[in-house]
Amino acid sequence: MLRAAAGGPALLLSALLWSLAAAGNPELPTAVNITWSSINFKTILQWQPKPSGYLYTVEIHGQTSDTKKKCILTTETECDVTDLLRNVRETYTAHILSVMSSGMDNFEEPPFAVSEKFTPYSQTVLGKPEIQNYTQKGSKLNVVFQDPLTPYTFPNGSFQSIRDIFQNDLEYKIYYWKDQSSGKKDATTKSNTFEESVDSSKNYCFYIQGIIPSRKENRNGQESMVLCTSIGRNILDEYGAEVFIIIAVIAIAIITSAVVLSVILCKRKKAKAAREKEPLNGV
Repeated sequence: MLRAAAGGPALLLSALLWSLAAAGNPELPTAVNITWSSINFKTILQWQPKPSGYLYTVEIHGQTSDTKKKCILTTETECDVTDLLRNVRETYTAHILSVMSSGMDNFEEPPFAVSEKFTPYSQTVLGKPEIQNYTQKGSKLNVVFQDPLTPYTFPNGSFQSIRDIFQNDLEYKIYYWKDQSSGKKDATTKSNTFEESVDSSKNYCFYIQGIIPSRKENRNGQESMVLCTSIGRNILDEYGAEVFIIIAVIAIAIITSAVVLSVILCKRKKAKAAREKEPLNGV
């Protein structure tokens, strides 16, 4: 009885404080449309709406890692969480907390929204490969390219590439075709070079993209810029036959006009000469 009596005021005070806190912090709006945007492991979390009278705090929850906070008490609706996802094979969820500007309440958990699950290794998009050099010599098209870099670094400070992370899971595909043609061929490699057999008399265009064949989704990466070889391109290759048809029509029109004008001038000259040879009237 003494213990119960002694604990009564403490319990009553706790309940009163909790009630006051709840009364002073009505239910806040929670985030909606939460999305993960990730290219080459640089990952941005985005959501809506813009806060009014409250702030957001982001919590990243991993399946095996401790909860970490980022973008604490922010008015923004996006947060770069790249540095919290270094274990790229871990699966994460984000909690977007809606909190008052004075900070999170000690007596109750603030309202929050939960994102979809995100696993960087299987969901980040592969960025565009950088083409360093390409040549067409005889019947060989040679292309050398560089792996996209990630935001993560080695102990010496140099940036890791996507190959450093994906290793043998990473492949590249080249699509190439004769210039001015729509028929495409393709080939794959696990290296950073392509050497393809082509028609030595034709120019070729091509682009490259990274591929993760083991993925069920997001298998294909972003496409590199399209480049074309140049082995003595002539005007017909550059502009097509249509331009020559137009030029020929214009040339024929000019020649025809010149001939007609010459005939007219010749007839006028003959007529003038004939008039000059006629005797004057009355002589």
